[in-house]
Amino acid sequence: MIYPISFTQNKDNKTKTSILYMNDFHAKLPNLERLYTASQAFDTYETSADKLKLSSGDDGLGEDPKINKAVSKLLNMIGIQKRQPGNHEFDVTPGIRAEIAQGANYQNLGGVNMHIRQGSAMSSMLVNSAIQEVNGNKYGIIGVGPSDMDLHLKAGETKSDITVDDIDQTIINLQQEIDKLKAQKLDKIILLSHSGYANDKKIAQQTRGIDIIIGGHSHHLLEDIKEGKNLFYNLDGEPVIITQAGKDGEYFGILNVEFDSNGVITRAQNNVTPTKGFNRSLQAKYVVESIIGKPEHVGVINSAPPTPANRLIENNPHGNFMVDAMRTELGTDIALLNSANIRGYFEKGNIDSRKISEITPFKNKMVIVKLSEKDIVDAIKLGGKSFKAPGKKPGIVMVSGLRYTMNTNGELLKLEYIDSKGKASPIDINNPNPNRFFRTAMDDFYARGGNDMEMLNKFDQAEQVFDFDKDKLACDYIKKQNGPIDITDDKRINIVKA
Repeated sequence: MIYPISFTQNKDNKTKTSILYMNDFHAKLPNLERLYTASQAFDTYETSADKLKLSSGDDGLGEDPKINKAVSKLLNMIGIQKRQPGNHEFDVTPGIRAEIAQGANYQNLGGVNMHIRQGSAMSSMLVNSAIQEVNGNKYGIIGVGPSDMDLHLKAGETKSDITVDDIDQTIINLQQEIDKLKAQKLDKIILLSHSGYANDKKIAQQTRGIDIIIGGHSHHLLEDIKEGKNLFYNLDGEPVIITQAGKDGEYFGILNVEFDSNGVITRAQNNVTPTKGFNRSLQAKYVVESIIGKPEHVGVINSAPPTPANRLIENNPHGNFMVDAMRTELGTDIALLNSANIRGYFEKGNIDSRKISEITPFKNKMVIVKLSEKDIVDAIKLGGKSFKAPGKKPGIVMVSGLRYTMNTNGELLKLEYIDSKGKASPIDINNPNPNRFFRTAMDDFYARGGNDMEMLNKFDQAEQVFDFDKDKLACDYIKKQNGPIDITDDKRINIVKA
């Protein structure tokens, strides 16, 4: 599939620009390999338009240095020129993040509202803005990061090294940076934003000078150009176009625009394209395997249900399988996992270690801690608040060795402990016992109080800490099964209408 570029030879003193954009690929390496193929087609398609390649972040994901290095190498191959790092670019340690940045051919933006502690390995990583010149035309490109960054970072070195302004202060800082670029006679301004759709709409309507917002973070799929959806007007009444291409690299975009002599957009075309319409590049696949190695075959999936429409607030059989692997392989009473940790799904057919790593890609460390009934009830109730929260974040708590019922207002109605023999015993959700404890398998994101789960912040009291994540446990668990596996929905989290 080749996306159309509708511009003809420039004879009218207007600037025609074509932007290949991406967001929230979340280290889905096969889709990055496909995007490399698409980028080659973009490069060879003849047009008089200026060409830009931009990313608004979360290209990588998780703590694995090799995977993140492979992602950065693919961004270099694709030809990304400017990138706004997302929250998941900071999953890795500051030292690895700085090392990856040094090997990048693209510039990392975000200094407008992301502040990195002086002395950190990342302190020189971000710039406020940059100028990209194409065919003699200059584009001012600015970046802003997510104001809810703190919610997504695991406690530790990175969290103490970086702060991000709220949206109101971000808009103030952003306008100041725009004005600096305008003072340099730059009249075509592009914002790379990992701030989310709701904030991007505020930015579009509460600033002057921005023409295009390449968005991300909230995983919206903004197709075509529609007024009130992704076409807005700034404080001067000039058009601002917002893009976003979903999540997990399922789509990417080509935005074609035409600027008049004053740098105002007069025509636009937004093509959002499925990456699966392009073949995986063998060259890109070779580069990936040279960095992270070949995957190991671990078993066969006989059947699996569809993935839930919203993994944050639905029972997820694919995630349940992973949590069961945690509890079984570590021999604990129960296991807990944040629903946002699950980033993929099982499919019928052969399953290998890389596919499992894509399902749960963060590369946290597994831990065993003791949690009281009260800790567990408080955590599940806090997860229930996701039903009413913007973006359904942080998501409900996934469980093994437990079963609960919750309504669509996020109210916990019933909770049971299921022992190793399958026997259920109720837990009093109104008066949970603070002196009854369960050996619990978690990752160190939860065990350090991630997602505001302070009641789970027991890392310093951990019985055991392991130097591997749940993907290894799932591989081991699958290898021990007798024959092909059926991924089934046991309704352990029952969501009922309020």
